[in-house]
Amino acid sequence: MSPTVGVRPDKIGLGVLTIVATAIAMSFGDAVVKYVSSDFAVWQIYVLRSILAMALILAISMLGPRPRRLLPLSPGWTYLRSLLLMMMWIAFYAALSVLSLPVVAAAYYTAPLFITVFSALIIGEAVGLRRWIAVLIGFVGVLVILRPGTEAFSSLTLLPILSAVFYALAAIVTRTRCVDERPLALSLALNVSFLITGLVASAAIVLYAPTASVVSVNPFLLGHWSAMGVREWGIIAMLAVLIVAIGSGVAKAYQSAPPPIIAAFDYSYLVFAALWSFAILSELPDTPTIVGMILITGAGLLVVSRSRTGSDSTVTKSARFQ
Repeated sequence: MSPTVGVRPDKIGLGVLTIVATAIAMSFGDAVVKYVSSDFAVWQIYVLRSILAMALILAISMLGPRPRRLLPLSPGWTYLRSLLLMMMWIAFYAALSVLSLPVVAAAYYTAPLFITVFSALIIGEAVGLRRWIAVLIGFVGVLVILRPGTEAFSSLTLLPILSAVFYALAAIVTRTRCVDERPLALSLALNVSFLITGLVASAAIVLYAPTASVVSVNPFLLGHWSAMGVREWGIIAMLAVLIVAIGSGVAKAYQSAPPPIIAAFDYSYLVFAALWSFAILSELPDTPTIVGMILITGAGLLVVSRSRTGSDSTVTKSARFQ
């Protein structure tokens, strides 16, 4: 099952510039989250960012001659999608607090490969030999980054791969069951899910009061809320604006140019993640990670590229704000 795509003139230049700007903003936001992960609990970010983001979405919906619809057409599928994306974010942020951003980014960008596999297994889409080769190349890239069997291996590196699996499942739901939903409605549902999850998790931490030794395992996930000052509110407000802007940017990019072109430039996130990681966090990827990033990027580009015959046409939005 695939979405119906309306015919409209392509604006390739606009689409490319938009997705590159979105990749810059997304990688910057992830670097900021990693930078402040020792100062905030992730659930605090979820709750406060979602409140501001929801207010911004409501304000945007009121622009124009008439308000835009924000209620989903299929609430069940919309909130299943939101649940899968919530699991994706939890795994991604859990990894981000303990691993370098380039490693997390490279492992996460295996998502298009998982989407290829799930498209074949779940919805029966035809996946040609070229894309199965791409999946194999991407798997090799993951092994290069993980380095299983060596001292460099960490089971925590599996977290961003788990994040990619959840994203791929969410993408399948989006493609087959939520294709007619308005982007703002999907964004609002996702932020409602962020808010509820953050409140429930925060309440659970308060009620069960984990010991200091338990919290030390991952303070970002298990810690208590921090005091909010001008700096903290500024960071939360910036993250709220970023999450809404990135969602809009992804939608605009894919509306402006063919998905294979946009998806290819979406991989610029890996470059910007490495740059922000160095500029903000003073982290640089090591040689095996760079090699793995190149393999995963090449595999992803092979997945999203069109075949000459046009028969092998599985494409996807590989950003986290689909």
